[in-house]
Amino acid sequence: MASADNSSADSLVATNGNGIPNGLSKIKTHKHRDVCTDDSVPPIKVQSLDELHSLQKKRSAPSTPIKGTTPKGATTPRGGAMSPFGERQQMESISASLASLTRERGPQVVRGDPENKIEKPVSLVPVRPNISDSALKFTHVLYNLSPAELYEQAIKYEKGSYITSTGALATLSGAKTGRSPKDKRVVREETSMDDLWWGKGSPNIEMDAETFLINRERAVDYLNSLEKVFVNDQFLNWDPENKIKVRIISARAYHSLFMYNMCIRPTIEELEDFGAPDFTIYNAGQFPCNRYTHYMTSSTSVDINLKRREMVILGTQYAGEMKKGLFSVMHYLMPKRGILSLHSGCNMGKSGDVALFFGLSGTGKTTLSTDHNRYLIGDDEHCWSDNGVSNIEGGCYAKCVDLSPEKEPDIFNAIKFGTVLENVVFDEHSREVDYEDKGVTENTRASYPIEYIPNVKLPCVAGHPKNVILLACDAFGVLPPVSKLDLPQTMYHFISGYTALVAGTEDGIKEPQATFSACFGAAFIMLHPTRYAAMLAEKMKTYGATAWLVNTGWTGGSYGVGMRMKLAYTRKIIDAIHNGSLLEANYSETPIFKLHIPDQVEGVPSEFLHPENMWWDKKAYFETLNRLAGLFKKNFENFTDQNVGNADLTKEILAAGPE
Repeated sequence: MASADNSSADSLVATNGNGIPNGLSKIKTHKHRDVCTDDSVPPIKVQSLDELHSLQKKRSAPSTPIKGTTPKGATTPRGGAMSPFGERQQMESISASLASLTRERGPQVVRGDPENKIEKPVSLVPVRPNISDSALKFTHVLYNLSPAELYEQAIKYEKGSYITSTGALATLSGAKTGRSPKDKRVVREETSMDDLWWGKGSPNIEMDAETFLINRERAVDYLNSLEKVFVNDQFLNWDPENKIKVRIISARAYHSLFMYNMCIRPTIEELEDFGAPDFTIYNAGQFPCNRYTHYMTSSTSVDINLKRREMVILGTQYAGEMKKGLFSVMHYLMPKRGILSLHSGCNMGKSGDVALFFGLSGTGKTTLSTDHNRYLIGDDEHCWSDNGVSNIEGGCYAKCVDLSPEKEPDIFNAIKFGTVLENVVFDEHSREVDYEDKGVTENTRASYPIEYIPNVKLPCVAGHPKNVILLACDAFGVLPPVSKLDLPQTMYHFISGYTALVAGTEDGIKEPQATFSACFGAAFIMLHPTRYAAMLAEKMKTYGATAWLVNTGWTGGSYGVGMRMKLAYTRKIIDAIHNGSLLEANYSETPIFKLHIPDQVEGVPSEFLHPENMWWDKKAYFETLNRLAGLFKKNFENFTDQNVGNADLTKEILAAGPE
């Protein structure tokens, strides 16, 4: 960490006499530029915090509690205590993390709640002569608290925190109930700028190093002004050879519990040897950024500096910014090691066969990757190395809107003690959650440890994938239920990342809207999409994986005319992929998209496999098919400026697209 060394910190802020830091040149930016698909959530329409909190609870008459509703346990927090030497080391490391770059080395930190009287801090860190007020006070560090301790902190100090009827912690994320992709910035600096994807279609909006330091100073000053801060030291990536040490410094118990769930939880022995983190998050989300600062477009700013290995959050309390920010970091760090980072689900059969599931929201990725006959490796973020597949996270972050035990029993049953419920509405008396109520937001979420899923494999690692499944919810109704892809087609559709959405209005239904998200996660990737596609192709070729395109959308017509694919049929298709029977089928090629369709799948009507057979208006089918092909080709123009692997392979990929 740069803050652990006074001389390096001084060099970062030395000026040239005109108030401009040496070596930090301004970067020209354009006012108007294309960015990746905007998936931000509109701010909540309330005028005050009291009005926001009033949305969280529904009034009802008192009723007699129902017997037997007490939830059965959660995982036990890792017990034991660190040695005095290990604790002192960690407090000094945390003090260095919280250091201002212009004043003292770090605040005087003491472990524990400020309400507990302590005569002197565990670690007194000497301050420099130009002392400031923040150096004279103690900053109390609540270090790697257990869920029970974090519950107590949230309920006692954070308005809007409640225990639901199943034991989960319900909380509010404030005005922002989703990510703010337009406010995310990446420092353009010499160690990473040539590797990163900039420009049209990229999620990486640049900022300079000086502005990052201004925002970092603002966040650190805010955190140091508090009586207490929460610090989590945890890991990313279950692969022991490639795990990353992360430190999260935050002001809310809600954020600390969220990251306790989402990152991999260390043992006491691992904490003893934790040392300095590989990456640090400063979450000062309750405090806004200065809108007069260069590059700022709102009161929110989420900034990543890959050289300093730091992330700063200002002006948003939405916890998902931390999860996805770290995922972006892994999309940079892992490929540098020759490891492919993936926005995918993953499961493993009892015989050891592994499958990856890619898909955007609404494609059924979570539903299809959760199979009681197979072990869950993870639901969202993975790495594929020479050792096999490993989950990046230690938890799950599931959507809760319209959740029911019939639709998603595993997720429903995971909502118990230790789970964080974001922005849900519940009964004021019984504390029973109404998952159909979207009074706060449609983006209600649950964060829970991955071991809350009954068929999870621990540790979350597996061998090399046998099948790679690309899911698309095609609302145009022209893609087949399943097709086998060759290697160039796999890369083409992986780079495209297609699904389709239907926008509804009060006046009726509009036509389907094609949505493309490169690598099925454009908002999080750091390198050019073709870089990830080349790595995917190389690993599939090396380890003999087969790719499949599965349509979970419509057939027999577009949305509003046709019908949704039956889930039972889709599950039969996935089963046939897993057991290998689809490899033995005979295949025919479709027009325009040149996809290979099997002649039969056990349990699925053969006419259902060919989409043109399901359309009564064949002319309309081909018109719609051509229209979708045009949308694919237009989207792919964003990626033709770079070669994938070599020129010949690039030509093969372009040829694999629709004609």
